[in-house]
Amino acid sequence: MAEQTMARDSDQTRRLSGSLGVPAIVFMVVAAAAPLTVIAGVVPIGFAYGNGAGFPAMFAIVGVILLLFAVGFNVMTRKVPKPGAFFTYVAHGLGRPAGLAAAYSAILCYLSIEVAVLGYIGYATNDGIVQAGGPEVHWAYYSFALAGVVAWFGFRHIELSSRLLGMLLTAEIAIVILISLVVLAKGGASGIDFESFKPSVVTSGAPSLGLMFAMASFIGFEATAIFRDEARDPHRTIPRATFAAVIVVGVFYTFTSWALVLALGSQDTSTKAAADPLFLFSTAKDELGTFGEVATHVLLVSSIFAAALAFHNVIVRYLHALSNGGLLPGFLSEKHERHGSPSSASITTAVVSAAALLVCLLAGLDPYLKIFTWFVGLGSLIYILLLAACSLSVLVYFRGGRGESPATVVLAPLLALVGLGVGGFFTIKHFPLLVGDYDAQGAERFGTLSLGLLAAVFAVGIAGVVQALVLRARGSAAYDNIIDASID
Repeated sequence: MAEQTMARDSDQTRRLSGSLGVPAIVFMVVAAAAPLTVIAGVVPIGFAYGNGAGFPAMFAIVGVILLLFAVGFNVMTRKVPKPGAFFTYVAHGLGRPAGLAAAYSAILCYLSIEVAVLGYIGYATNDGIVQAGGPEVHWAYYSFALAGVVAWFGFRHIELSSRLLGMLLTAEIAIVILISLVVLAKGGASGIDFESFKPSVVTSGAPSLGLMFAMASFIGFEATAIFRDEARDPHRTIPRATFAAVIVVGVFYTFTSWALVLALGSQDTSTKAAADPLFLFSTAKDELGTFGEVATHVLLVSSIFAAALAFHNVIVRYLHALSNGGLLPGFLSEKHERHGSPSSASITTAVVSAAALLVCLLAGLDPYLKIFTWFVGLGSLIYILLLAACSLSVLVYFRGGRGESPATVVLAPLLALVGLGVGGFFTIKHFPLLVGDYDAQGAERFGTLSLGLLAAVFAVGIAGVVQALVLRARGSAAYDNIIDASID
């Protein structure tokens, strides 16, 4: 009995704690979505290669799909009060092997995004300094320096990160909204219109690509549940933060991308975006002057940094939860004595991401065209598949009702699953485009790159399933902990 009490006390000391409210959690998960980075980098692609002027409507459509997803997701947060998020929910619905596969897939997803943005931040920082007349420095110096800053913040208490992310997020959202409002005040290139929301425009061009790019832009919103142990009132804070995150991101993307359509002209959106993928900066200069252009460059770097820090925090908490359940080495569950942070998991995440970045550097990969493109493409695919798996797990878990309304545990998750399934289908179909895998004629193809990345996704999932089956065969307590990853 004494040993059990000591073990329980030890487990309790490894749990995270905090008093994060709805705004703090929303700041962290919306920062992971990197709003300014999406507006500067994804929107031009959606305009040029997706459905052109109809692309803003795709953000609204995806926002609705994810709100439906959030309905079932939030019921699971109440029924399964653990911070494992994706993997604990999938494990409860689809079984422990599927849950552990989801856990490792989620880690690969978020780690891929972190490596992508760390590479991109070096490129963006150097480009901004050069544009301002400063010296040109190799991107890797900036990337590794800022990776160190991310690691430092990740090592300290979560509330310090939330305050910093809150300030950075407010600034990046403010500059884009300011540009958008000035565009509207001036009437755009050819007047104010709502062509972006007409069915004929929304379905023009390549709407499947538009849907795919829009879905990838929401990565990270579901991480609200990861911060459960650090929330002030988890039963209320987590659901509110989840809905708020989807609404804030969806409305922001829809409104600001529509304003940019007006800035380019709804009839010329695709052509102008293809000719000038960096049109956000020229638009900022046209609407706000040189100050606007410089501020947008600076805030783009801060947006990328905020995303790196947000994803770092999410990865760390996945490692901490898995370690608490005995599924990963025990040292990963250690907390810092003074900061109360998952310090060992934070250091491990920083080392792994820096090592991956170093490998990319030694391989001579371009920080934007390859590191950013490859790893964001990989993360986006895994992300959509995880959302779909989580929706399916809600349907299975609540198949007997469990006292919940059919609208919340059947209808909403089912509609979300259909929408996510469509998005997942097109993401796999166009995966070569997402990661930049082309043939000699410039056409997308399933070559070594795209097939290799798909194999990595498959291998990580299989590794989780195999580990779970081995634990079950051995009768290990860790097998049960897959659905109870944060030990009480």
